[in-house]
Amino acid sequence: MPYVSINERVRLYYEEKGEGPPLLFIHPPGLGHIIFRQQEPLARHFRLILYDMRGNGRSSPSDAPITVPLLADDVSILLRFLGIERAIVCGYSNGGSIALDFALRYPQHVEQLVLIGGFPEVCTPLLYGEFWLGISVAKLGAFSLLSSALAIGHGTNRRERKLFKQYVRLADKRDLDTTYRAGLVYCCTRQLSSLRLPLLLIYGARDRYIHPYIAMFRRYVPHADVVFIDRARHQIPTKHSSELNSILRVYSRRKSLE
Repeated sequence: MPYVSINERVRLYYEEKGEGPPLLFIHPPGLGHIIFRQQEPLARHFRLILYDMRGNGRSSPSDAPITVPLLADDVSILLRFLGIERAIVCGYSNGGSIALDFALRYPQHVEQLVLIGGFPEVCTPLLYGEFWLGISVAKLGAFSLLSSALAIGHGTNRRERKLFKQYVRLADKRDLDTTYRAGLVYCCTRQLSSLRLPLLLIYGARDRYIHPYIAMFRRYVPHADVVFIDRARHQIPTKHSSELNSILRVYSRRKSLE
């Protein structure tokens, strides 16, 4: 199985397939790279890169307290290991915070930035409560409850829900707790104004508890493109994969011609 060594104690599991512009997906806590399994057809158009962040899936537990910048540095090491100078970086949910931090600190390595259900900070009651629920469950070690919730929320059939549930249980308990905490305190809202690269924001039309964050992006990154997927809530990669994949193909093609 392919791994990249971050240091002597931490290795990240990754998968890559296809040829074309590099497209890297970053998952939220717990779910691992398999949350993007329905994006694999994009390998016909891109060099597709999926990975498990430290403490998740098949990757090693962290050897240091997890922070969003630490996870973004891991992305830098992974891309350098793969010989990729610039990539389209796509973060889903809290994975978007890692994508944002990477783009802010390593803009020279980002061709385009895509956020699916993204937010630059956690400052609304509903999202704050969701993070604390994840922290509480992870701290208690109630992996069965957490894995079931994530699997039911994202799975589209019984087989897929079973796969997600099994994969979430591979996460390291301590790392899952600290990853949720890192996402809860992370804030880059004011730094957004420094973004000059192409930014695409994708939201479910029914994902209303995330919609307040759109105003923040529009204020600080007025050139950002915003796309809403009809009838979608938050779980776009799995439950609206065909629409997402089509949007990514069209947007990348359009930006490359500009």
